[in-house]
Amino acid sequence: MAAPCRRMASRSLLQFLSGFRRTAVGKPGLRVFFGTSACRATLQTKAVPDRASSPWTLMAAVCLQRLPVISVDCSPIEQQFKEMLLQMEFEKSLLSDHEQRLLEDAERLSRKQADDYDSDEEDDRRDQEIVLAQDLEDSWEQRMKNFQPAKRVRDDVDEDLTSLERCLDDSLLLLAEQQVGGEKMWLLPQTQWQDGESLRQTAERALASLPAAFKATFLGNAPCGLYKYKLPRAARTESTVGTKVFFFKAVLSDDGHPAAPNASLLWLKKDELQRYLKPAYMMKVERFVSV
Repeated sequence: MAAPCRRMASRSLLQFLSGFRRTAVGKPGLRVFFGTSACRATLQTKAVPDRASSPWTLMAAVCLQRLPVISVDCSPIEQQFKEMLLQMEFEKSLLSDHEQRLLEDAERLSRKQADDYDSDEEDDRRDQEIVLAQDLEDSWEQRMKNFQPAKRVRDDVDEDLTSLERCLDDSLLLLAEQQVGGEKMWLLPQTQWQDGESLRQTAERALASLPAAFKATFLGNAPCGLYKYKLPRAARTESTVGTKVFFFKAVLSDDGHPAAPNASLLWLKKDELQRYLKPAYMMKVERFVSV
């Protein structure tokens, strides 16, 4: 019974499909309907790119950071802790080779001053020029007195905001004077995105467009922050509403010679940014700027 039922089911399905084909061929209205639907779908597909164009102007900016070059001065409690660790390390340490040599020289001198000193015991070292460890220490101390370390604080350089060599014990950020509309503003170096490039490539191009050449290492391909603003109502159009700025972090490479000071570039500490950046812009920047 299962086989005849299966044949009947398959036959009825084939008859239904063949009847549907004949109906579609016999009624040209169906073809017109399907053709009209296909044309409408094609028009909708072509209209998608027009609606996908964003009314926002895209820009990429680079947050270029110069890391500290020297260590920060110790606070009073840090200095006390450092001295305690040095004292503990000195008390638990073994004698160095130089300290052992000092003891051997002192013992040799005491033997020479003794009444029963026999010079034949040191015949093997008679032809050698003996340099005492104390003489070496005296020469080292003299060289140390002649050594003049570089100053950690240089008022003339630290006050020059265009110098890359200022505030060596702190991190600095680069600001550039750029034209925004009809006004010059201090901003992180930025430029407009171009079709066919990624946002990171736009940020790299913004850094390369500066009047001074900087070698930097970008920290990833994803932006670390976003700042957007709308144009005044009188300047808005249907295709342009405002601007979105994507920030990318980069670290200045220490190879090569430092760039010469430039009046259109400033190297600032984090607490100095608020004097040059607008509050809304500063609020977005300080979220991803480390101390």
